[in-house]
Amino acid sequence: MLKIAYIGQKGILNPLGGGVETHVEELSARMAKKGYEVFLYTRPYYTPKEYQKFEEVNLISLPSLHTKHLDAISHSFLAMLDALRRGVDIIHIHGVGPSLLSFLPRLLSPKTKVIVTAHSEDWEHQKWNFFARFMLQLGARFAALFAHEVLTVSRRLQKYYLANFNRSVTLIPNGVVRRENKNVKEDLIAPYNLKRGQYLLTVSRLIRHKGIHYLIEAFKQAKEKNPAWADFKLVIVGQTFFTDSYFEFLKKLVDGRNDIIFAGAQRGEVLEQLYQNAYLYVSPSESEGLSISCLEAMSYGKAPLVSDISANLDLIKGDTELGSVGFTFANKNITDLAAKLELLWQHPEIVRQVGNKARAYVKIYYNWNDIIDRLNHLYRASVAVKDKLTLWELFLFRRTA
Repeated sequence: MLKIAYIGQKGILNPLGGGVETHVEELSARMAKKGYEVFLYTRPYYTPKEYQKFEEVNLISLPSLHTKHLDAISHSFLAMLDALRRGVDIIHIHGVGPSLLSFLPRLLSPKTKVIVTAHSEDWEHQKWNFFARFMLQLGARFAALFAHEVLTVSRRLQKYYLANFNRSVTLIPNGVVRRENKNVKEDLIAPYNLKRGQYLLTVSRLIRHKGIHYLIEAFKQAKEKNPAWADFKLVIVGQTFFTDSYFEFLKKLVDGRNDIIFAGAQRGEVLEQLYQNAYLYVSPSESEGLSISCLEAMSYGKAPLVSDISANLDLIKGDTELGSVGFTFANKNITDLAAKLELLWQHPEIVRQVGNKARAYVKIYYNWNDIIDRLNHLYRASVAVKDKLTLWELFLFRRTA
């Protein structure tokens, strides 16, 4: 039985998580069912130490230096040492930050295969200072140099690795669970005074580059021009992550309005009902890899309105048969976002039709069964290949290739 260690995520089974945590939670459970022995490393502030099993996945809780800049790298270092002690066949690192350590297994256990998934261009995120951005870019470079396989979830990242590191990487997108909008309920969202089809939804960590402030301002502008939509609301699902000052800024923008609701971190049935009953899903992010929350909204048949960054355009362009499966607005442009909200409020039938196409699209192109089959093949092919280069030969080869 092959052993896999998943490293880089904060943990699982927590509504505070981002796309990486959602991705790894789904991935690990499915790989365990494929017959792998799976070890998933968690941080005690995120996943309680008492959680030692998730379905057939082994949860290993290790400490970290719980600060903004040292949390991920300190935890990943301990996780790698533990994984190597357990004799794992594959270490699968998630994120470019932890990839700074991708050389470590190559040095200490040459037979262990190192796979990296780059989920986003983290160095573009505004929460990081100059030094942190430099280290994140260095993590991406180390992944290109030392990993046996580099995977990415978006075409833009695929092009980035080829252009900057001359490294060909494999595009394997995030997956989404197939949803059926049967027996739609509203009881769990009733405390927020929400009605079906009478609110916009966005699901995101409250970090500045996610652009929530643009959405709040655009929502206010659009409603001021259209008194008939007085009952419409905006629901913001998500929590901060070392970004409390940004949350305070958002609350000042809202200024006590009762039509803009901060619903906090949600998962399970509450989140399902929020998706199911929304009129439209909005993603105003300035930077993305591949938005899992947007995929989830589309899986519920909700049309997405997204910023026109390349990752979002890749997602909603659809295919030749279905056509576009979403709407766009100019990135960071509050006026254009407000105008698109007004337009889409006026055409509910078009919104519904595009939502149905979006559901069909993600069912075809982002289903977990296909993704797991591809990863299973990649894992087994990687293990079957014997390394011919030492770590230092590999370093020189990558630099001169």
